[in-house]
Amino acid sequence: MNQTPGLPDEPRHEPGEAEPAKAEVGVGPWEGELPEGDHWDPDLLADGDRRNVLDKYRYWKHEAIVAELDSRRHNFHVAIENWQHDLNIGTVVRTANAFLAKEVHIIGRRRWNRRGAMVTDRYQHVRHHPTVEDFVQWAQGEGLAIIGIDIFPDSVPLETYELPRDCVLVFGQEGPGLTPEVHQAAAATLSIEQFGSTRSINAASAAAIAMHAWIRRHVFNQHV
Repeated sequence: MNQTPGLPDEPRHEPGEAEPAKAEVGVGPWEGELPEGDHWDPDLLADGDRRNVLDKYRYWKHEAIVAELDSRRHNFHVAIENWQHDLNIGTVVRTANAFLAKEVHIIGRRRWNRRGAMVTDRYQHVRHHPTVEDFVQWAQGEGLAIIGIDIFPDSVPLETYELPRDCVLVFGQEGPGLTPEVHQAAAATLSIEQFGSTRSINAASAAAIAMHAWIRRHVFNQHV
C-alpha cells in the first residue's frame, strides 16, 4: 500500500456506495418578503447568490459591493512586474482584495493569468503601467513611497522597518526579481528573513507577508 508516512489513509468508497455530498456554496433564493434598497440585485434575490463573497454582501449588486469597499479601502497599493506573464499575479490580486488594498498595479505586459485571483479582480481595482518609468511617475504624482520587496545588499528587514502609511509595495518578476529601474526608484528595499534552507520565497507569498505587515502597523497599531 502506498501511503505517505504520518498521513491518514484517504477515504475509500465501496462500489455502489454514494460519494459524500459536496457542500453548496452561497445561498438559494430569498425567502419571505423582499428587502428594499438600491443595493439589492433582483436576479440574485430570485435565483440565489453563489458568489464567493462575505455573507453581508449576499444578494448585493456587484457595483454596490465595490462602492462599499471603496468607502473604506486602505492607503497602501501593491505593484508587481510582469515581463514574462508571471503566474503569481492572480494570487497577489486575491490577497490584495483580502487586505483591501487601494489598487493593484501591473507593470509591463497588460495580460495576466486571472485564474489565481478567483474572481476577486471584479472587486479590486487593477491599473496597468506599460513601463517602470510610467509607474514611477504615477507613484510620485500620488505622493506614494515606493517600497521594493527583494533581497539586495542594501535591503533592510521588513520585520523591523516602519512601513509608511501611504506607500506602494513593489514585487519583481518571479526569478529575476525587481528590475534595476525599480530598485533605483525605491525609497527603500526590504527583505523577508529566511530561516530555512532556501534563499527566498515566491512573489505571491512575499506579497501576502508584506501586506499583512502593513495591516499590523496601520490597522492594529502594532509597531516594531
